[in-house]
Amino acid sequence: MRAFRAVCGFVISVSVLLPCSAEEKQHKHNPTVTRLLKKYCLDCHDIKTADGEREFESFSLPIKTQQQLITADGIIDQVTLRKMPPEESDQPTDEERLALIGALRDSIQEARSQFESTGSRTIMRRLSNREYENTLATLFGRRVDTLGLTADFPKEETSQHMDNIGESLVTSGFLLDQYIQAASRLVEARLGKPEMKPKSWHFTDNFKQYEELSGSHRSVFKYRYLCLYEQPNTDTRQGGYGHIEDFLAGVPISGLYDIQVQAQAMHRDTHYDPKIFRIDFSEPFQLAVVPGDVTKGHIHYPQAIEPILASTVVPDDKPEWFKFRVWLEAGQTPRFIFPNGPYESRASVIALNKRYKDEFKNPDTGVRRKALLREGKLPHIRIGEIKIHGPISEPAGSKEEIAVFGKEGFQEDHALEQLFAFANKAYRRPLNESDQQRIKALYELRLFEQATPRQAALDTLKMILCSPSFLYLSEITPEDELELHPYDLASRLSYALWTAPPDAELFAAAASGRLKKKEELQKQIRRLLKDPRSDEFVNGFLDSWLNLRAIGDQPPPRRAAWEYYAQNLPESMKQEARLFFRSLLDENGSVNYFLDADFTFVDKKLAHLYQLPEKDKLRLKDGFRRVKLSGTKQRGGLLGMAGVLTVSANGVDTSPVTRGVWVLENLLGTPPPPPPDEVPAIEADVSGATTIRERLAKHSTDQTCYVCHRNIDPHGHALESFDPIGRWRNKYPKPKGKGVGPKVDPTGKLPSGETFTDFASFKHVLLENRLDQFTHCLIEKLLTYSTGRQMERSDQYEIEDILKRAKAENYGLQTIVLEVMTSRIFRSR
Repeated sequence: MRAFRAVCGFVISVSVLLPCSAEEKQHKHNPTVTRLLKKYCLDCHDIKTADGEREFESFSLPIKTQQQLITADGIIDQVTLRKMPPEESDQPTDEERLALIGALRDSIQEARSQFESTGSRTIMRRLSNREYENTLATLFGRRVDTLGLTADFPKEETSQHMDNIGESLVTSGFLLDQYIQAASRLVEARLGKPEMKPKSWHFTDNFKQYEELSGSHRSVFKYRYLCLYEQPNTDTRQGGYGHIEDFLAGVPISGLYDIQVQAQAMHRDTHYDPKIFRIDFSEPFQLAVVPGDVTKGHIHYPQAIEPILASTVVPDDKPEWFKFRVWLEAGQTPRFIFPNGPYESRASVIALNKRYKDEFKNPDTGVRRKALLREGKLPHIRIGEIKIHGPISEPAGSKEEIAVFGKEGFQEDHALEQLFAFANKAYRRPLNESDQQRIKALYELRLFEQATPRQAALDTLKMILCSPSFLYLSEITPEDELELHPYDLASRLSYALWTAPPDAELFAAAASGRLKKKEELQKQIRRLLKDPRSDEFVNGFLDSWLNLRAIGDQPPPRRAAWEYYAQNLPESMKQEARLFFRSLLDENGSVNYFLDADFTFVDKKLAHLYQLPEKDKLRLKDGFRRVKLSGTKQRGGLLGMAGVLTVSANGVDTSPVTRGVWVLENLLGTPPPPPPDEVPAIEADVSGATTIRERLAKHSTDQTCYVCHRNIDPHGHALESFDPIGRWRNKYPKPKGKGVGPKVDPTGKLPSGETFTDFASFKHVLLENRLDQFTHCLIEKLLTYSTGRQMERSDQYEIEDILKRAKAENYGLQTIVLEVMTSRIFRSR
């Protein structure tokens, strides 16, 4: 609730609400606001009376303080809610209410732009959690996600969905402690581990499975087999993870380990109804390995740190041995999952018991997993033996050793030179004398404290990883200079496109000064974009621009959208958008395809969700394919993608308001003002008696509500043909599950007068009349993401210039990225 929300008990200090001086230029909205406040409010809220401890006599525009901002915000809410003036007083007309609200909203926007301004400069910012982990992986030469270094970090604050904006990246004392712990864990696990000869483990029995699986496995198999009955993302968690009971302590040190597994796909040819299991039995069963840690939670439940380490396809005919080489951290134990397995093992067993009980001896009531294991054909993966061998030595030295100390490894006689060389990469610039003195001082102190030379170097390495020069994208460009110096420019470019430090070639371009020349900068941008590491840009930017990282924050009910879980649709949804963006980037395709396109990228799962012809042709092993959409008007462009439609819904139902706001914010760059906090949400009609359009129409009968909803709602009505996970629909769900649901009405009229009759014609309106507005928004989002700051009014002139040049090049996406990253805005502090 805004500070002015509960009118009573709120005190505004008169001293901070000084009226404009006679000499000060009058604000354009001040006469309107002063006249209406005097007419309807000052009888009760002048300086002498201040009813409710609220005084408006000294309030005037322009807004100069945060307190005035709160006051204006509160007045808007009270007028919108018709709580002010009180019922017994004279009431303003709708025109007067709208005039007052409009004047205050304009003034609030002006004030916020000033209050939040950074002077069109990027605030020195720390690495985001995403950038931090990726930087460490780059510096150490190996993935670090198995360590979960940021798992306990505070949740990252975002600004307009961006996770790399300087003013939002707060560094608390707690976070500093976490940085110290993370650096110590990483260095000790990867470089401080003791030498150890490889060991071998062989497991052939005691494959215990917990809870309701334990009794049946003991009775039928005597724990002889480790069985996987369901995919890991289920509700009841029965048979999704297979662990080794006799290896709960995990591996002794971090390293590479060879894991051999004897496995077989059981009963993929079952005669049971496939609908019970909700999987595609035409696809071979898949087996994957993830790490587990018994100290981090239930070993047979999902854990925070479980990246897929390896995977394979399991045959049906007979048991077969599979070999994986994976990286495990000290204390981690391998666990096995069934990614395309049945959905909800418990529910499957109950359903089989009801429908097929006559096939078993002694049919009775209740869940009979024992009988199914003995006599039935329950589909599952059966593991009979497991071998583990490691840690495997790396003949040329570990990747971490080479990345930190070079091919020769740690050398006591050159320890400081090696540390300086690593710090040079970690700080992303040449070291100055102060940097070298700090590194040298700590190294020598640890030697004085009787640490071995190697341990002294490792402790100094930890200090480097906790240095502000590493944790912050600190600029060495002098404060009084606007244009970034080459090393700062190199870092900005590499973090924008790779989320990582500059590589040797980019560093050399900075060292020579060539990077400041536009031709060289363009050359480096093209090179970085061609490198597979630029996928980090695609992923990070789409997570921010389209807010795709929020998919899953409000998941749908399992019964209404089981495939969302069973088929891991969120990952497929994100990948469609990524591949689409990537294709336009690589081909310099026009950004008008974001508004409408006759192609997209789908895998087998999305082809089924979209009901495309490819659903009967694609296999899981095919991955994603570019497909034509010429035969359907239900897809095309961003607004036809399930990822966008899911993230712009609330999981349970859809709302034209939610989706309309999403379109205005993310595609058109015109976010509406926030509603008063006391306005109740428009609830879904669970009885199905009314449509959302009818409820919105009733809500918007008040002119103060209508003035915003007339702009928001049409953009959302066009998307009502899609349910909360992006499936096409012509009707809403049945009322209370019975009868016929109300028909979807996707028609609408925009405030500017254009009308549309369905989803396809809405996209046509956007393409014909909003392409420049969309492109302007995209340019602004790209600049925000790549510079780490929000764009301000003073930036708009250059954004318009970039737009003009983009239009001349047919709105090519690569052209726009090149223009953005060679712009004055990008190259400035």
